[in-house]
Amino acid sequence: MLEACKPNPNTRRMSQITSSYLKHHFLIAMPHMADPRFVNSLIYLCDHDEHGAMGLVINQPGDLNLADILEQLQPEIDLTDAVGSVPVYNGGPVQTERGFVLHRGPEQWEATMDLGTLQLTTSRDILLDMARGHGPQDVLIMLGYTGWDAGQLDQELVDNVWLSCPADNHILFELPSDQRLAAAARTLGIDLNLLTSQAGHA
Repeated sequence: MLEACKPNPNTRRMSQITSSYLKHHFLIAMPHMADPRFVNSLIYLCDHDEHGAMGLVINQPGDLNLADILEQLQPEIDLTDAVGSVPVYNGGPVQTERGFVLHRGPEQWEATMDLGTLQLTTSRDILLDMARGHGPQDVLIMLGYTGWDAGQLDQELVDNVWLSCPADNHILFELPSDQRLAAAARTLGIDLNLLTSQAGHA
């Protein structure tokens, strides 16, 4: 399922750009981010190779929660308040009607892709299991994803559109969404508030 989400592999990669691939990394939006869709965004990169990259915004809760999604999928199911209130994030501007569940083990659902450290499930059975109390402990639900063509993310990194750092599961699953961006920046020794102030006086 994840392969279907990847950018077009026929797009030629820009030969002058060289970088290491950043799967299982965070992308931290720089304060001068020009694209309003990604201002103050923290993205988890599910995949990054010579064909492009695919990621999920992990700090922008949407207007829906798990109860809203399950009401459409299986309205007769009974939910506890704790399960029903699980937030659904805006994962990115591509295929915003499509659901993605980022989680830590196991791999027991119909459409689960092993990302190496985490798993990504795109089938509805994981949501029904969550409603019954059988889902994964550590989980983020998104609608939509973010994609880059071959070489596009590499160029954006060269242009300092993003900072990158290794992903941290504590930040992903244990911190409130409004703390994740600053926490990821701190792993690089950066205070985004100071960076914003410096950019304003440049």
